[in-house]
Amino acid sequence: MNWFDGKPVTARDVLFTLAVIYDPKVPNSLRPILTVDKKPIVAEAPDDYTVVMHVPKPFAPLFYSIGIPVMPAHVLEPIWKAGNFNHTWNIDTPPIKLIGNGPYHMTRYAQSQVVQYDRNNQYWMKDEHGGQLPRLRGQAVTIVQDPNAAYLRYLSGQIDIYNPRPEEVPTLEAKAKELDITVKNIGVDTGSLFFSFNRNPRRFVKNGVTNPKLNWFTDLKFLQAMAHMVDKTAMINLVFHGLAVKAVADISPENKIFANPNLKDYDYDPKLAADMLEAAGYHLSKPGVRTDSKGNHLEFDLTTSTSSPERNQICTIFKQDLEGLGIKVNYRPLEFTTLVDKLDSSFDWDCVLIGFTGGIEPNDGANFYRSSGNLHIWNPNQPTPATPWEAEIDTLLDQGASEMDLPKRAPYYWKIQQILHDQLPIIETVRQQRYSSWKNSLENYQPTVWGLYKQEWMQFKAD
Repeated sequence: MNWFDGKPVTARDVLFTLAVIYDPKVPNSLRPILTVDKKPIVAEAPDDYTVVMHVPKPFAPLFYSIGIPVMPAHVLEPIWKAGNFNHTWNIDTPPIKLIGNGPYHMTRYAQSQVVQYDRNNQYWMKDEHGGQLPRLRGQAVTIVQDPNAAYLRYLSGQIDIYNPRPEEVPTLEAKAKELDITVKNIGVDTGSLFFSFNRNPRRFVKNGVTNPKLNWFTDLKFLQAMAHMVDKTAMINLVFHGLAVKAVADISPENKIFANPNLKDYDYDPKLAADMLEAAGYHLSKPGVRTDSKGNHLEFDLTTSTSSPERNQICTIFKQDLEGLGIKVNYRPLEFTTLVDKLDSSFDWDCVLIGFTGGIEPNDGANFYRSSGNLHIWNPNQPTPATPWEAEIDTLLDQGASEMDLPKRAPYYWKIQQILHDQLPIIETVRQQRYSSWKNSLENYQPTVWGLYKQEWMQFKAD
């Protein structure tokens, strides 16, 4: 196997990639996933084509966790050693300088227009007859920021593959024969779309004074009432046109081994939510105004990314329902980079609707589950667990990763999902039914919710 520039891929590249991942000066989300018993994986290369990895204790997710792209040491190691790694290979880098080893290499990038890839003719993979893979000689990813424009391009035949929005599915199904396309339901979203309330003292404790919001957002009764105010049925019907399901567990039901099937959902019940708030000391001081036991008006900010019309609609539904309880919600969506800065750096937020992708291996979410994780969104990077239940999740993660028998691993992650369900650092919403559509002239296109199956075999029918 060679890099695009002809240099061989060797074990040195693997060692270099691990060194960069473990470098605290290089921000990344892989470090917690590849940390075992609070220690990095120790790797050595006895020769150019062998890597030996040493872990301090049994680590079942190892082969999933190391399934990451390898970086070219001969190109990037000098840059890394000079302290410039974080400023290399950006949006202005000429494609010819991007050195990889995959099935395609980028040849052209026009901002907000197109990304062009050509086949890597030196790619290592062959088909069952010894033929060169991938079969497609190239791919062009058209960048269309307006989803309506992308839909029209697909209808007019300018795009070969398209992932339709829920409102577009019925029309595409009705026109499938006329357009000579396939429309397929590939399953339920593997990720998680949830509300989270900020529990971070760095946000709410200033000069020894605690903002009352921290007391609300860590009050389980308040959070349970919020969970009962998530109208999932309305979200499914109004936002996703019926093509979604209620989300109960953090792990998608598409993950047949690790998803907990035993959790009971929080039913939408405004009366129950109001009763729970009253019992917890949050009273209606006058019509339309609810206060806590110290007379503070219940009011908080809600945000999400401006890039998703669906999330905007979900937030609007939630805001309207909460205002019916006398809770004032200041909703303002934010541009994505601004939102990320608030979540990761300034912690200047109250409640957010955000989605995380999901995978087959739950330990790959360690940077979200673990109290010290940088994606532990409600209170990240904790030096020690802030609560007993977060400490328990940390322990369960370690135990689940150390269990080498797959069926015996599942209960550890089921318990983690149970704790999240009970303690409500995240409040689940819904999962979209995912569809894919493509021209029938495209053969061997096999989409799944986990990605494309055997994508190197894709090809167009001969004319």
